Amino acid sequence: MNSGGEAALSSIPELERMASNYATKAVHLDRRGEHGTAITMYKRAIEVLLKLASLYPDHSLNEIYLRRVEAYRERIRKLQSGVGIPKEPNGPGGRGTTPAAARAFTLTERPNVRWSDVIGLDRVKRAIEEVIIYPTRRPDLFPLGWPRGILLFGPPGCGKTLLAAAVASEVDAFFFSVDAASIMSKWLGEAERNVAQLFNAARSVARSGKPAIIFIDELDSLVRVHSSEVGGEARVRNQFLKEMDGIVDKGKRVYVYVIGATNKPWNLDWPFIRRFQRRLLVPLPDRRARLEMFRHFTRGFSLAGDVDFGRLADETRGFTGSDIRDVCQSAQLNVIREFFEASRHLGGDARPRSVCMSDFMEAIKRVKPTVTEAMVKLYQKWDERFGSY
Repeated sequence: MNSGGEAALSSIPELERMASNYATKAVHLDRRGEHGTAITMYKRAIEVLLKLASLYPDHSLNEIYLRRVEAYRERIRKLQSGVGIPKEPNGPGGRGTTPAAARAFTLTERPNVRWSDVIGLDRVKRAIEEVIIYPTRRPDLFPLGWPRGILLFGPPGCGKTLLAAAVASEVDAFFFSVDAASIMSKWLGEAERNVAQLFNAARSVARSGKPAIIFIDELDSLVRVHSSEVGGEARVRNQFLKEMDGIVDKGKRVYVYVIGATNKPWNLDWPFIRRFQRRLLVPLPDRRARLEMFRHFTRGFSLAGDVDFGRLADETRGFTGSDIRDVCQSAQLNVIREFFEASRHLGGDARPRSVCMSDFMEAIKRVKPTVTEAMVKLYQKWDERFGSY
C-alpha cells in the first residue's frame, strides 16, 4: 500500500473517536431531556459514520457503522415525533432515571419452566445443581464458597436457554434474560452503563433475599476476542469483567449467578473463560433423550397405533431437540393439510385423522439436522481443552 493509503487508514481510529464522542454526548443530552441538542449530536455522529463508510468501502466494520447510523436516525425520528421519550418521575435529568434500554432487561419475571421439563442432559443438570441449587438451599455446607459463573456451550437448539430458565424456576430466582444486542446499546457510550445497571439490579434483588440469575444469550457477541473492537466495545468488556469479579468473590454469600450461553465458545478469550468456573457442554440428545422428546412433543397429538418412538429415535441420530420438535410439527401439519384439502367434502363435525408413522417418516425426510458431524467435533475439542464440570 502506498503512503497515501496508509495515511488514510490511520484516520479510521480518529473518525471512530469522533463518532463515539458525538454519540455519547447525544445520549447524555437525550437522557437529560435536552432533545433538540441531542438530535444535533446524533446527526453529527451519523455524518462521521457515513464518512467512514464512504472513505473505506471495503472496511470490515462498515456493516456495524451503518447499523448504528440507522439506529441514530430512528432515535431522531422518535424524538422529533415525541414518540419514545420516557416520562421521568422527577422530570428531565431528575434522580432515579433509568434509560429505556436498561428497563428492558431489568424488569423481568420467573420463567414458567420446571427442572423436570429438561429432557436428558443428566450430566449438565447435575453440575448446575451442585453450583446453584445446593448452595442456595444449604450455604452452610460451602465454607469455600461456590461458583457463580456458568458457561453453557454447544450446538444451537440443544436446550441451553431451557436449562437456564428451569434452574431459575427451581430456586425461585429472579431471572434477567438478556442478549448481547440489548446490552450493546444502539447508542455508543451507553453499553457499559447498561452492564453496570444490569448487575446492580441483580445484586439489589439478591440483597432482598431472593436469588438472581443473569442469563446472557449469545455471549460471544458481547465478549468476543479483540480483533474487531470498535469505539467503546473495549470498555464494555472491561465493565463486564469488573462486574463478574464482584460476584465471584468467594468470601461473599451473594446469590447472584451469571449463566452465559454460546454456540461459538472459540470466540471467547481467556479472561472471560476463566470467570466462568463451570464450562458445560450441552450436547446433542442421545437416543434415550430423543425417544423422550418424541413422547413429550406429541403429548397433545392423536397418534395412530403404528407410531414407534424407538424407531423414530433411531432415525433421528444427530438431530437437536429443536430439530425433533420440527419433525413432530411437520408430521402434524401433514395431517392438518390433508384435512383442510378434503374439508369441502366433509361435514362440519369432521375431525383430522390420527398422526401415523408414515407422517413422521416423511417429516424426517424433509427436516434435515441443523448440526453437522464436523461441528460436533469442534465442540468436543473445545470441551476437552476448556470444559469444567
